[in-house]
Amino acid sequence: MQDDGFFLVDKPAGPTSNSVLQDIKRSLAGKTSFQRCKFGHTGTLDSFASGLLIVLVGGLTRLTPWFMGQGKEYEAVFRFGEETDTLDPLGRVVATAPVPPLSLLKEVLPQFRGRIFQTPPSYSAVHVGGRRSYEIAKNGEVPDLAPRSISIEVLELRSFEGAQASFTVRCSSGTYIRSLARDVGRACGSRAFVQSLRRTRIGKFDVAAAHSVRDC
Repeated sequence: MQDDGFFLVDKPAGPTSNSVLQDIKRSLAGKTSFQRCKFGHTGTLDSFASGLLIVLVGGLTRLTPWFMGQGKEYEAVFRFGEETDTLDPLGRVVATAPVPPLSLLKEVLPQFRGRIFQTPPSYSAVHVGGRRSYEIAKNGEVPDLAPRSISIEVLELRSFEGAQASFTVRCSSGTYIRSLARDVGRACGSRAFVQSLRRTRIGKFDVAAAHSVRDC
C-alpha cells in the first residue's frame, strides 16, 4: 500500500463511513510513510448500509470530486407498507399503507428510470439556509428541499416476497436510494423505506476487489 494513492474498502453495516475512515487512519498511524498523510473517502454510506467505500490517501485526496462524481450501483431491499422518518430501518414509522400487488409495482417502475427529479430525504446532509437538513428535521421542522435532477440507468426488480422487494439500482452521483424507495412506495399508493442497502460499484471499481476493514 503506497502513501499516495487510494484503496477500496468493504464497509460493514453498522459503523458510519467516517468512523471506518478514522479506524483505518489509526491502524496506519504507526507506519512512518502515513504519519503526515491526508485521508478522505469519496461518498458517504449511511450507517445501516454496507459496501464499497473508496479511501484516498495523500495527494490523491485532491481527486475527491472526480471519484464522487462517478456513477454508483446498489443492491437494495425496499420494505413496503411503512415509511419511516429517516426512510431507513433506524427511523420511526410515520405512515402506513397497504402493500401493493406485484403488478402495480411493475407498472410504476418505468417512471423512475432515466432522467428524473428527486427530492433528497429530510434526514440528509444537504444544506438548507446554512443548516444541514437533518439538523432541521431533528428539531421537528420540515426542511425546504428542492428537487434535483438525477439519472437512474438501471432499476431492476429482482424479487418481491411478502412486503419486501429487492432491486439492483445503477444511478448517477447524487441519487438517494432512500428517496427512491419513498417515491416508488407512494407511486404505488403505498409507503416504503430502505430495509437494507449495499453499494457494489463506484464507476469502474467493484466491491469484489475491496479489502475488509480488518485488513486495512
